[in-house]
Amino acid sequence: MIGRRAFHSTGWHRGATLDRGHRVGDRPSTAVEVNVDISPTAQRRRAIVACTREEGEVQVADLADRLDVAPETIRRDLTALEHSGLVRRTHGAAHPLDGAGFESTLAYRSTHLVAEKRRIAAAGAERVGDAESLYIDDGFTPQLVAEHLVAMARPFTVVTPSLPIAGALAAVEGITVIMLGGRVRGRTSSTVDHWVIDMLSELVLDLAILGTNGISVERGLTTPEPAVSAIKKKAMAVSRRRMLVGVSTKFGVDSFCRFADVRDFEVVVTDRGLRTSIAQRYAALGPEIVRA
Repeated sequence: MIGRRAFHSTGWHRGATLDRGHRVGDRPSTAVEVNVDISPTAQRRRAIVACTREEGEVQVADLADRLDVAPETIRRDLTALEHSGLVRRTHGAAHPLDGAGFESTLAYRSTHLVAEKRRIAAAGAERVGDAESLYIDDGFTPQLVAEHLVAMARPFTVVTPSLPIAGALAAVEGITVIMLGGRVRGRTSSTVDHWVIDMLSELVLDLAILGTNGISVERGLTTPEPAVSAIKKKAMAVSRRRMLVGVSTKFGVDSFCRFADVRDFEVVVTDRGLRTSIAQRYAALGPEIVRA
């Protein structure tokens, strides 16, 4: 349990006492007691968020056992955390949502909802059409789309900030890869910053295939990292057509940095977990909604 500390006009002091007396080194007559106690409910919810961010998807029963509370208590906690945009509830479990304070790794994304992502990638590849120059975003689902290009046995020029995508396509006959140079982000194995923007500014592309961390009717498409948001914006600006690929759990989620409106896309490819009524709301904004 975190106890109370004294706040002084010069900031927090180590070893602050709970009374109004003075200690050696403290400025006199400036201490004000501040109660920073954290309730058991708040502590438990912080623990739940920490578990999801460390482990990915966690089960309600497992959380109840670890925290020594009833499953009903965990469900109430998850409902509150979902309303706060920190987790997303699923059947008997929960997983973390990306935001300003957290972003999932590529390693986690490559093990989460893999079957759905493979179906989405296959459907996305079918909608490439006659495009010859492609921007393929970083992320696991765009990476799966890139792998489908190999089987299409067509010449493509692929522009990407993703190290895994560039590595997978570089040796494929008929595919030219342009790797966007920049600072490498370890969490996503992709490049960012002004070098990427500068290179994209010189290009005109047929199709941009993008992922997102969140998409909502009200706030559009969002991502946790400003540098990544800037690249997505530029990729969309230099592309004639735009396709979004992403699992249904990202719908209704708002992350930190907005980079597009739903209406900016020609097609949005997701999985069958997106209910028909919700899909219709997004389709009303302009794009074709494909549920693979």
